[in-house]
Amino acid sequence: MKLWAISDLHLTSDVNRRAVASIAARPDDWLILAGDIGDSLAELAFAFETLSPRFDRLIWVPGNHELWTEPRVPDAPRGPARYAAVVALARAHRVLTPEDPYPIWPGAGPKTAIAPLFIHYDYSLRPQDVGRDGVIAWAAEAGIVASDERRLHPEPFRDMAEWCAARVATSERRLAEISTDAATVLVNHYPLRAHDVVLPRKPRYAPWCGTRATGDWHRRFRARAVIYGHLHVRGSRFADGVHFQEVSLGYARDWDHSRGADAYLRRVL
Repeated sequence: MKLWAISDLHLTSDVNRRAVASIAARPDDWLILAGDIGDSLAELAFAFETLSPRFDRLIWVPGNHELWTEPRVPDAPRGPARYAAVVALARAHRVLTPEDPYPIWPGAGPKTAIAPLFIHYDYSLRPQDVGRDGVIAWAAEAGIVASDERRLHPEPFRDMAEWCAARVATSERRLAEISTDAATVLVNHYPLRAHDVVLPRKPRYAPWCGTRATGDWHRRFRARAVIYGHLHVRGSRFADGVHFQEVSLGYARDWDHSRGADAYLRRVL
């Protein structure tokens, strides 16, 4: 029995959609989907309908793309209402979400809780000499214009930082309730540590890549592994005895189609 992970399937792409449709069945294994599966409920449903029958259990966390609102549909649910809609969709397909009890891994090894998280970004991953009000202009100087600024809405929160703080508080409280005799696998779309935000081609995108508030969670909550995506820069590194893995597939330009999507599933446990 194995625990696998992948993120950033970006099913708006026909190439990615065909690749996901070809992922081999592993009926005894669990699969983590670490966000940015698609831009629409239909794309997310396709992933769940395709992969749920092939794995014993799916665990999903949202990325920014699942929470996007189409500008041409002004009455579409936004912010937490959009999040509630994608959680409901996942549950309808028997997919575990950040709102569900954390499951205990039934495979070999020490007792381990799998903890899917929904932690946003709050622009804190910016240089100290760049103020919050100036971060968008600072990024634009390098040609970085984040689509989140027009497609991701925090209402009824005042801004993304306030929504992020609320999610940090909720997640921190739930993680603290995990029995101290259990290790964890922490799963979030964004990296939990600033150190893991590695963006060689667009470093000024970092403010949209998480928060400094979670930087010590791997130690506080006894992590065996931390799984994340978002960066489209796959990586595997160890720190404090914890395995950190960026598990994205990415846009069609980001991966080798000849290898197929199966080659990009990363083993966690």
